[in-house]
Amino acid sequence: MKRTILLAASFGSAVAFMPALAVAQDAKTDEAAMETTPQNDILNAALWMQNSVEYKANSMAVYALAKLKLDDALADTAASALDQTDAADLPTAIIIDLDETAIDNSAYESGLVTTGTDYSSKTWAEWTSAKEAKAVPGALDYLQYADSKGVKVFYVSNRKTAEEEATRANLEALGFPMGGNVDTVLTRDEKEDWGSDKQTRRDFVSKDYRVVAMLGDNFNDFTSDAGGSPEERLAAFEKMQDHFTKDWFMLANPTYGSWESAPFGSDYSLSVDQRRAKKIEALEPWEPSGETAQ
Repeated sequence: MKRTILLAASFGSAVAFMPALAVAQDAKTDEAAMETTPQNDILNAALWMQNSVEYKANSMAVYALAKLKLDDALADTAASALDQTDAADLPTAIIIDLDETAIDNSAYESGLVTTGTDYSSKTWAEWTSAKEAKAVPGALDYLQYADSKGVKVFYVSNRKTAEEEATRANLEALGFPMGGNVDTVLTRDEKEDWGSDKQTRRDFVSKDYRVVAMLGDNFNDFTSDAGGSPEERLAAFEKMQDHFTKDWFMLANPTYGSWESAPFGSDYSLSVDQRRAKKIEALEPWEPSGETAQ
C-alpha cells in the first residue's frame, strides 16, 4: 500500500509538471520564431551550384555541345571563334575562363553566406591559396578531349598574377591540360596591358593560333562590349548571338557577374541595400490586378 501511494504521488507530480513544461517549450518556439536569418543575395545561387543535379546537368550539356562543335571546327580550317580570316595554317586553340567556367568556387561563395560577409580580395586570396576549387561538371572531359586532338587550351582568367602559382597547382591536381612548355594560364596584370578587359589576351592568343572555341560564364569572357546598361548589353548580345552554341559557349553562373552589377552601374560604393533596390527596379514583374476571378 505504501508503494502504491508513493507511485500515485509521483504520477501526480509529473502531471502537474507537464503544463509548465509545455509553456516553456512554447516560449522557446516563440523565441526562435522571433529570430531572423540574415539575408544574403547569393544564398539560392550557391545552394543551386553545390546541391542541385540541375546545375550538374546544365554544365554537362554545355560541354557536350562544345565537344560536338569542336570536331566541326577542326574539320573546317576557316572556322574561327574570333572571326580570324587568315588563320587556316595556324595551330588550333581554345580560350576558356577559369572561375565558374572550368573550376567551381561555390565553396567560397557558400562561406560568404554562412559567415554573413561579402567578397573581399583578402578572403579570395586565402581561398585561391587553399587550392580547393573543384572542376565544373563536364569541363575536364571536354578539355582533355581537346588536348588529345592537339588543341592548345589557354586559361584567360581575371585572377591576379600573384594567385597564378596556386591556381596552376589547383588545375594540375584536378587533371586539366597545362600546355607543356607554353604558358597557357594568362592572368590579369601578367603583362602591362593585360587588365580586366580580356581583349588584349584574346589578341595575344590569336596571333599564333586559330581560336576554334571560347567558353565562359560572363559576357566579358567573349567581348569587350559586355559593360554598360542591361539594354546596351542586350543590344551587343543580339549582334553577336550567332556565335553562341556554334563556337561560344556560356556556362551558368547565378552567383556573380556583369549581369548582376549592370543594374546599379557597377557602383560598389553603394550600400548592399541600395544595390538591391537598383536590382529590384530593373525587374519587369507581372502584378495581379487584385480582382477576384468570376
